[in-house]
Amino acid sequence: MNGAPGRVARRAGVVLTVAPLDVADGRVTRIRAVRKPEKLRPWSR
Repeated sequence: MNGAPGRVARRAGVVLTVAPLDVADGRVTRIRAVRKPEKLRPWSR
């Protein structure tokens, strides 16, 4: 998401969650979860 590493969770081909990771010094410092359908539309292509 916006160039950050992360995960995309899908079920039956439908995007349920996008979780971008903030990384500093090679360690994950924050995990955010996006589940709002309006924000997930670009991931459903």
